[in-house]
Amino acid sequence: MHRNILLALTVFLAAQNAAANDRVAGETHRFLSPDDVSEACVALARIPGGKYSADDVARETDLCGIDIYDQNVAICPKLTSTSPGTFIYRLEGGPFAGDQTGFENKVCPRGKTVVSEANGPPASFKVTMNDRETSATFSTASLLYYHFARYFDTSLFVPVAVYRSIDRATHEARVTGRGLAWSANKKSLRMNHAAWQVLDQVEQTPEKYSATDELFTADRRNIYGVLLHVKGRRYGAEINGTRRSGWGEGQNRDFQETAPFLALRSGKPLREAITQGLETARRDPELDKAMGQAVSTLQMVYWMQELTEITLLDYIFGQQDRIGNIDFVTYWHRADDGAVQLSEGTAPTAGAQDVTPVRVRRTWLNDNDAGGKRQYINYTKRTGMLEKIRHYNPKTYQRLMELDRDFQARGKLYDYLRNTFGLTSAQVSRIVTATGEAATILRDACSAGKLLFDLNPERFLLEGTAEPQARECGQ
Repeated sequence: MHRNILLALTVFLAAQNAAANDRVAGETHRFLSPDDVSEACVALARIPGGKYSADDVARETDLCGIDIYDQNVAICPKLTSTSPGTFIYRLEGGPFAGDQTGFENKVCPRGKTVVSEANGPPASFKVTMNDRETSATFSTASLLYYHFARYFDTSLFVPVAVYRSIDRATHEARVTGRGLAWSANKKSLRMNHAAWQVLDQVEQTPEKYSATDELFTADRRNIYGVLLHVKGRRYGAEINGTRRSGWGEGQNRDFQETAPFLALRSGKPLREAITQGLETARRDPELDKAMGQAVSTLQMVYWMQELTEITLLDYIFGQQDRIGNIDFVTYWHRADDGAVQLSEGTAPTAGAQDVTPVRVRRTWLNDNDAGGKRQYINYTKRTGMLEKIRHYNPKTYQRLMELDRDFQARGKLYDYLRNTFGLTSAQVSRIVTATGEAATILRDACSAGKLLFDLNPERFLLEGTAEPQARECGQ
């Protein structure tokens, strides 16, 4: 009897310590490498109740249509930041059309994003990398953020992400070996080079990587990660905070001193909270300079909504490296038949409601690869971000409560989380637990009368109202 208990305990611990794997669920597209290795691109199954746009579907199709063996496709090591990423370029119509080898030999050594020699910006291929000398990345996190952002129907933009595997010998020859050589002896690329060193070693011998299943397919012939298109420019201190208190808890507390976060922390009505947040933030010369001469009330409402979504997703997935990694794209917003229409470039004409189009910076959450693993530090939780929030969108709140109830009941959303992403039981459990904690924090704030349901950017733009809406705290 004791032997059976010990055996069961051993099996349980093995399951808890197992790595995430490549057993994802969705629509699969196949490619064949020159060495007859079968590669896969998978557009993951859609989350129940999620809102996916036609553009989401088109981007998934586009990403899963990229064949890296096509002579009009080039792959390059990323020699920026700290992780060993891969840029994937299309070459049709450019000076290197049909010349994959020429592009990879002449353009790839720059290591940065190029556009003039390619047919548009590259797609990014990200893999998991967690070693003592490297930065922390978990490719599956990008998939989690994409699909759960669609569940919450977020105002902020989270890029479409698909699973992709690549013949590891091909990736080693065309990307990793070159990334290792081209990043060598460059002080600014110390962590980047360390990551290429680790990847070079383990692509030759996968068993050298402790969490082999997180980086290689079950047959060890492919390396796998995520494929996505990022967009936007990096915010300054106006959203990312001053970061003067250093990495970790310090910069996460600095983040809470930005104008939109200060407004979220105020218990005053929305318009008064916005005024207070702006006035308080402008007392800091660095924040004042970053914000510029004027920040509109509408801009603040969008920023506040987006920060509630960032903090919620980061709490649920345990993101440890958010601050300094938040981007934006500027869009024209106009009202048209009771809906908000967005466009880039020159100002559009007024909509049917004859409301003058306005420019608003909208947040893009591109960098989502330091969440989902138990060893990552949940700085949103550690610095008490959710506990400080006093303004919320009733729709976001409702979706969180529904998600928590489903997870607790082991319903269809729980099954989706467990069966779609290749997560371990421990990783699933952590997400379920964090969701319950987030729901409890916000429910308690609601029950105490501290949470105002007055945050709805589209309603504010269309109707100009910031009146709080009634909501039952348990729903």
